[in-house]
Amino acid sequence: MRRITLSFLVRWSAIATVAVGIGVIVGKSIPRRSPSVIAATPQLPAEQTAPSAHPTVLRFVKNPEAVPAFSVHSLSGQTLEPSEWKGKVVILNFWATWCTPCRYEIPELIALQKRFQGSLQVVGLSVDQAPAAQVSDFVKQIGFDYPVAMASEQLQDKFGGVLALPTSFVIDRDGRVVQKHVGLVPAGYYREEISYLAGKQVNARVETFVDQGQIFPSNVKNAKSLPGVDMSRLTPAQRKAALRQMNQQHCTCGCDYTLAQCRLLDPSCKTSQGEAQKVVDQIARGGSVATAAKAKTPPAATL
Repeated sequence: MRRITLSFLVRWSAIATVAVGIGVIVGKSIPRRSPSVIAATPQLPAEQTAPSAHPTVLRFVKNPEAVPAFSVHSLSGQTLEPSEWKGKVVILNFWATWCTPCRYEIPELIALQKRFQGSLQVVGLSVDQAPAAQVSDFVKQIGFDYPVAMASEQLQDKFGGVLALPTSFVIDRDGRVVQKHVGLVPAGYYREEISYLAGKQVNARVETFVDQGQIFPSNVKNAKSLPGVDMSRLTPAQRKAALRQMNQQHCTCGCDYTLAQCRLLDPSCKTSQGEAQKVVDQIARGGSVATAAKAKTPPAATL
């Protein structure tokens, strides 16, 4: 097979991204545990965007959680464990060989690994269903300079499921997940993030936020509101009851998530929106949580 050079990859991907524009959330015919994921909407890297007069705003989780423990073998046989990366900034990049935005991003990740050698560790986690040998051939052809491993569904589940590609988790030097990016990230933004987390001076403003499911879906329990759900008529006590119910009741769209998780991860879902609003309306009329809706057993995932 002809060797694919990085310059060819960039040119090919730049053309392909013009034609690709897919949403980032999996369609309802694809349950959460399905091996199928889709390519996120591509974006242009920082060098191809108009310069901004405003400083970059970096956003990190206020109280970050430790990266989930796991141990996998890279395609070259190396053992990969988060405990080995303490003291370094880490980018865990979920990707696939067939994902056009992922192909566009690979040269940028390679460049970042070289630029921040010693303070950054990029790790590629392939969700390909193709044999590992085929993915390994691709990795060798491109010339990855960072380790790549196959990501099982069990590993993906540790990170709340991977619904779109590329998806990257940013980990600080203490081994805590401080940000999650779905889709392409401008190279310049990654450089600012890495520099700040590595303790270097940056020309950026840093903000923090409480994880309400943006990083780990299970943290949607921290949310005070949900997209597309009108809770303006509820008292504080009723709002708390409604949110509790929506964090217990499963959506019937086939996503395998609770109503709250589905609303946050897929605001376009009409099923979770309707069912969540029914919970709110019932409680607003004075109904009890028990009569608002019964938590339903999620449908079996289609593999």
